Amino acid sequence: MLLQTTDDTTLGTALADLLDEVQRRFSAELLSDTDCVNGLVAHVERFRGKMLRPTLVIVSAMAAAQSEDLGELRDPVLTAAAVCEMVHMATLVHDDVLDDAQVRRRGATINQLRGNEAAVMLGDYLISHAYHLCSSFGRPDISRAVAHATNTVCEGELLQLSNRHNLELSEATYFEIIRRKTAALCGLCCELPVRLRHPGAEVNGDQSLAQALFAYGEKLGIAFQIVDDILDLAGDQQTVGKSVARDLAKGKLTLPVIRHLEQAKPDEQRAIAGLITQAADPQLSEQDASAIAKAVAQRVTDSGAMDYARQRARELVGQAVEEVLSTVGPCSARDLMELMAAAVIDRRF
Repeated sequence: MLLQTTDDTTLGTALADLLDEVQRRFSAELLSDTDCVNGLVAHVERFRGKMLRPTLVIVSAMAAAQSEDLGELRDPVLTAAAVCEMVHMATLVHDDVLDDAQVRRRGATINQLRGNEAAVMLGDYLISHAYHLCSSFGRPDISRAVAHATNTVCEGELLQLSNRHNLELSEATYFEIIRRKTAALCGLCCELPVRLRHPGAEVNGDQSLAQALFAYGEKLGIAFQIVDDILDLAGDQQTVGKSVARDLAKGKLTLPVIRHLEQAKPDEQRAIAGLITQAADPQLSEQDASAIAKAVAQRVTDSGAMDYARQRARELVGQAVEEVLSTVGPCSARDLMELMAAAVIDRRF
């Protein structure tokens, strides 16, 4: 999807070639002398779809360098892209356990295929290899930056878990959850190339560039998660390519529902609360769960809360683009960052 956002053939080809190299490094790092491990890794590699995070690393590096030729930074940038993708893939595997999800990328999740125990261990395997690969930089500041982002992701997940079935969840807490669990890693992806340009922990004269690129990634990540939450509520599994209505089933309130509850009259609040409670019943059939999700989505849509959520995502994307336009000079990479931002809002999967 991301490669289709640019009409620049040269940039598109260069980016595709670099992403292919990231995939090779990803696979090489995870190669085991144990067949059962390789089988699980081969399956989880099918989850790789949008390649958003490695793309953010590479395009940010091009934008920082004002060139599609990364020169001597090519190797560390591609390694950083592989590290970020491993951390992300680990979160997907663990998320599927937390959500009891059965489908991802139109195929069985690891927990559905091999059980929760194997899925948890595979997620741990991905995380440990991410740090093993990260150690090749010989840069404690890079390792600590990756670790900090990963810690923040875990904090976001724990914050979300602590607010399951909280019908009074505020927008502020919702945004804090997704800032941590999704946006922190996206921000890191955009900032890392600037860090890699400097041999020490300080980015010196590139401080404003590092801050702007981090802000771009963070805002893009928040918008991405809002759209993801909309798709979970109102999308269909065949189009989205993964299990939907899992947020309702796990009692996780997302922006459209939060907005609807805040604006609704008491009778409607009670009705929605009742539907959310029903949706969280583990004995509920798939057919009944789908019917409840559709009922909630319809009410949320009719109230304008769905449009509200999309508008908030659009505002964040606009702010992300402003960060780039105000700091990065004109170049094809900057143009692609604008197009990537627009693609986040328009996506259907």
